[in-house]
Amino acid sequence: MYTKNSSLIYTSLDNVISGAGIFGHLSDSNLGRKGSLTMVCILNTITGTLTSLAPNYLSYVTLRFLTGFSTGGVGLCAFVLATEPIGPTMRGVAGMSTFYFFSSGIALLAGIAYLFPEWRQLYIASTLPSLLYILFVLPFVSESPRWYLVKGRIKAAMAIMSAIATTNGNHLPPGVILALDEDLCSPAVTPAIKNKEAVSGCVVDIIRSRVTRTRLFLSVAINFMCSVVYYGLSLNVVNLGTNLYLNVILNSISEMPAFMLTTLFLDKLGRKPLTILTLWFSGFFCFLGSLIGNKGAWQGVRMVCSILGIFGMAGTYNLLFIYTAELFPTVVRNVALGCTTQASQMGAILAPVVVILGDWWPFVVFTVCGMSGGMFAFYLPETLNQPLYDTLTGMEAAENDESDATTSV
Repeated sequence: MYTKNSSLIYTSLDNVISGAGIFGHLSDSNLGRKGSLTMVCILNTITGTLTSLAPNYLSYVTLRFLTGFSTGGVGLCAFVLATEPIGPTMRGVAGMSTFYFFSSGIALLAGIAYLFPEWRQLYIASTLPSLLYILFVLPFVSESPRWYLVKGRIKAAMAIMSAIATTNGNHLPPGVILALDEDLCSPAVTPAIKNKEAVSGCVVDIIRSRVTRTRLFLSVAINFMCSVVYYGLSLNVVNLGTNLYLNVILNSISEMPAFMLTTLFLDKLGRKPLTILTLWFSGFFCFLGSLIGNKGAWQGVRMVCSILGIFGMAGTYNLLFIYTAELFPTVVRNVALGCTTQASQMGAILAPVVVILGDWWPFVVFTVCGMSGGMFAFYLPETLNQPLYDTLTGMEAAENDESDATTSV
């Protein structure tokens, strides 16, 4: 059972890993958020349809590789495109609301699979949403004004902001213009409504910057450990000795209230405290699960510990998307999210190996990952009600100003 399923998981996640990295870079560079999302949807439509026509196993595997490759860019491109134009007061709520659609999509997929049990029909039916999205949704979606701004296309960014204001029944006041944060840091520079030279960035720039380098390493580590626990607890149901189907249903249901509670407390507690709290909450119940036997009535108690562990980690897993997006400037935001997504998929690859250990060992590993992730989060800055910076220079200048203010006090 593990050999076959694990090989399928590894193959699928390897493709997602490569896709997340490549489309994360393309989204920050020439294609943009909307352009990258359009490309991955087109690739999904083509490869998904061709998969249903695959004449042999080799062509099937090749097409599944390409489908997994394109799928790796869907989530991060769509998430950033949806949240970048939103202000700091509503960004958390808007970001968390996107994950309800993700969960609803999984539930919808189960219904589609029930209606189309034949695998060729299933591939066509599951590919249709991508085609419908291209035809009926993407034409009405605007490119991120922040991406236009860092690419020097000031007029295009202003046009989108004006359209957003008009849609909301408002208008931009006369004389209001968009400018990069690095321009505002220099009093000698007077922003103007004209196109200028584009600002670019890559993962090397993130590592070179003293501000973002630590953030990237910590975010990658936290996402990796969170994924080990999140996917590991889901797969570990086979070791609990309880009803497999009941356990899977309860695990899925436990995620929904986690999204709701995270949304409620996101702007009250802040990103950093909530990340630490959810990681330690999950780690605590995994620790209890490691102490409880797997016989008789204790099986049910261990199952409850597993469900509560997933409850906490589900909140963390989705919160990290919002937190990571706010930790990095626009010019490298998708690249950073691509790196953390790759780390998450590496954790998902490791999860079946942890589950194979059996007995109480998986819970021990999950405990270490949850508690360690919470400790790493202590070293990340809080981003609640903070602006989304556009460039590395602007973020570094703001960090220097905060350091100087703290020193003077």
